[in-house]
Amino acid sequence: MIKYNVAVVGASGAVGEELFRVLEDVNFPVGELLPLASSKSAGEVIEFNEKSYRIVELTENVFLGKDIDIAFFSAGGSISAKYAKYAVDAGAVVIDNTSHFRMFDHIPLVVPEVNPEDISQWRESGIIANPNCSTIQMVQLLKPLDDSYGIKRVDVSTYQAVSGAGKAGMKELVKQMQEFFTFKLSDTKPEAFAHQIALNVIPHIDVPQENGYTKEEMKMTNETAKIMHSNFPVSATCVRVPVLRSHSEAITIRFNDGVDIDIDRVKEVLENFENVKLIDDLESNEYPMPIISTDTDLTYVGRVRKDIFEDNVLHIWGVADQVRVGAATNSVRIAQKWIELEENC
Repeated sequence: MIKYNVAVVGASGAVGEELFRVLEDVNFPVGELLPLASSKSAGEVIEFNEKSYRIVELTENVFLGKDIDIAFFSAGGSISAKYAKYAVDAGAVVIDNTSHFRMFDHIPLVVPEVNPEDISQWRESGIIANPNCSTIQMVQLLKPLDDSYGIKRVDVSTYQAVSGAGKAGMKELVKQMQEFFTFKLSDTKPEAFAHQIALNVIPHIDVPQENGYTKEEMKMTNETAKIMHSNFPVSATCVRVPVLRSHSEAITIRFNDGVDIDIDRVKEVLENFENVKLIDDLESNEYPMPIISTDTDLTYVGRVRKDIFEDNVLHIWGVADQVRVGAATNSVRIAQKWIELEENC
């Protein structure tokens, strides 16, 4: 088996740590491994495939002479903006997990189950962008339905776990819950979020936009159009909830006029789509939940039902681990498809 030298930028972060786990889980053909992070984390040790690796400081010259084939970037948009070009210049393909490159026209934005053909565009820039976590799990459910019926409009409300804000978000929820049970929560000032997240929901993720939406919500609109090569409108409301891990989404899909949805066929289409699992038995209390999806690589769907007023409107509920499916796993799947493409050239 051909092996590939891999660099991971953001090796000490939540997504970086998950990347190592996913690479191990799928037995990715790693040759040499180069974990990279800021000077603050340099020198720390990570474990991968029963070997110890010391994290190296990310610099402009760190890729030189390392023969890196694939560089995963998960350290923030400003880091990718500054350092990705050095990895590309050194001969690596960059798979970027930040928002920085996603909407560049010449850079493919890829969910392998949905638009694997776009990976071939990587040669123009040397970069493949990984979409927003909420977008990834949504388009995995929209794609087979669009192919079957033709989507006219999508409205989605997300219920996003605190791990979407990284380790700081998870620590803040845990800390606040501990303080609640010791009657000290009222003394706590929020840091990772604008408001207390414990026992609360916050309908505000990312920067407000002039149109009244947030940047997170507009990511779902714009990224869906690019990934699916579509022009149907997507309107999102993104909400932070006190769940540690895995995002949930309530999705309403309007299909083309004249479509009469057959629910049995819808369920079959969803269940047969790659990396999607249907759990839908309301009477038996069986449906997707964060506690089910966490630490898995599947996107779960349930609560599948036709609208009671319009035959061409469908409602579904989707859940996925956004650290894995929405970040690390999707990045690794991109790398696997990239390898297939290169080895078949």
